[in-house]
Amino acid sequence: MSAQPFIRFARPTDLPAILRIQARCYTAIVPESATSMGAKVAAAPNTCFVACQGEHIVAYLLALPWRFDDPPGLDAAECRLPARPDTLYLHDLAVDPEARGSGIADMLVGAFLAALTTLSLPRASLIAIQHSAPWWSRHGFVPVPVAAPLSVRLAGYGKDAAYMCRLAATPDP
Repeated sequence: MSAQPFIRFARPTDLPAILRIQARCYTAIVPESATSMGAKVAAAPNTCFVACQGEHIVAYLLALPWRFDDPPGLDAAECRLPARPDTLYLHDLAVDPEARGSGIADMLVGAFLAALTTLSLPRASLIAIQHSAPWWSRHGFVPVPVAAPLSVRLAGYGKDAAYMCRLAATPDP
């Protein structure tokens, strides 16, 4: 019998496992660098999580308190949180293929939503890629229209990228 999965805050020492999972999961975009992923974990240690099964990290979720009208770009070497965030931006969620279907993604989303409540931000946002928008819709996220500058940036995430948000008060389905 395998160990029960659990969620904890991500640490800089988790980067090798995070990068391994990222490389296995993303095919529509070039995976982000260790520098970029490490900068996010360092900038927002209370909103970045890993899911563990026993001693092994099997999934991660990186989220940043941010500005809704200007989500962070991909693969930035630095991550400076804005002084007045108005969204908890879910930058990345990835589950090792061997752990899919185990409920770990839902556990990570639960930790993310708990952080949203703790921060008292009015909404959560994300950019859905690789045909994941229907999955995010099941968690209360809806597509939002984007202005031309953001539309250009979204193109770097693949042709099916969608900017989505969920109000903090939305009940979890």
